[in-house]
Amino acid sequence: MTLFKIIKPSDERLLMNSKPEINTMKTSHLVKSILKALTMSLLSLGLVVQVYADRLDDIKKRGSLIIGIAPNSPGFSSTDNQGNRVGFDIDLTKAISAAILGDPNKTQLRPVKGKQAFPSLRAGTLDVLVHRFTWTLSRDAGSLNYTRVMNFDGQGFLIRKDLGVKKIADLNGAVLCVSQGSTSEMNVTDYFRKNGFTFELLAFQNNEQALTAYGAKRCDAMTTDSFGLAAHSQKLPDRSQHMILPERISKEPIGPLVAHGEDRLGDAVRWTLNALIAAEEMGITQANIDSLKKTSRNPEIKRLLGVSGNMGAKLGLSKDWSYNAIKAVGNYGEIWNRNLGPDTPLGLDRGLNALWNEGGLMMSMPFR
Repeated sequence: MTLFKIIKPSDERLLMNSKPEINTMKTSHLVKSILKALTMSLLSLGLVVQVYADRLDDIKKRGSLIIGIAPNSPGFSSTDNQGNRVGFDIDLTKAISAAILGDPNKTQLRPVKGKQAFPSLRAGTLDVLVHRFTWTLSRDAGSLNYTRVMNFDGQGFLIRKDLGVKKIADLNGAVLCVSQGSTSEMNVTDYFRKNGFTFELLAFQNNEQALTAYGAKRCDAMTTDSFGLAAHSQKLPDRSQHMILPERISKEPIGPLVAHGEDRLGDAVRWTLNALIAAEEMGITQANIDSLKKTSRNPEIKRLLGVSGNMGAKLGLSKDWSYNAIKAVGNYGEIWNRNLGPDTPLGLDRGLNALWNEGGLMMSMPFR
């Protein structure tokens, strides 16, 4: 039996008065067969991609952000005497949570080591990664999206003062401790070979193990990004007997990440970080934000704080998203000084992390 009765176009009466006789069951079976064959063809060509719900919406429904952080990096992510997570990176997580959910404390912080971090973000078990990872082409093109740079750093060397080393060239022939598979391992190998230096690398699973080996005098120097060295060296019992050489051998731009495909979440994180920098540029602080929100005549301040326009709607956030972020942790400079600045154990100079109009590289994208 045929599925359709064929009608000749010349038979006008049939065209006007007759209806095709359709076998619904066989038609349905045919459609399913066609769809199955089409799907198999697309799969064979690698053209079928996984479809999933938008993560920004998922976060709002869940009511919390799951964020990967460094396990123990003083000044950036560590635990205080009361058992609370504190540090520069932790303040960024609070700002992001305040912007997206209206509350800086709606976070589930997951300490993750280097080799676990990227797979966890790709697998969707983390929403955001706020860690100490350098922005590189391989990482950015490998299913990860960096949002923006929040630390401009460079790779340095931690040495014992009694070694008598004053510059990197003095490390010719040295034994160096480094984290295995890291950008630091590649950088130091490239630099020493380029300059004709001899060296021996002791590579460890992570920086914690590298520091332990360095502290046990198994190597002459430890190398990673200089802010990381400043943080890890705080764990040494005789910190005053060590120093970080002033030279840098690489560029290490560092900032939060989301997974590829999470454009709306990436935008929300990126512009929250921009808001913290813009607040410093405009002189907005935790202390004066409420006053400026009421009295400022600056159009950009009014847009930033949600007094005029509705920037939040463009990001899928509330009108006061950036106000909530700044109110929760202060501006970029306040975050830096509280966790990394001259009155902290790390005592870091801002250097390239100063504002663009103060000799640094930090600038916010325009809020308009």
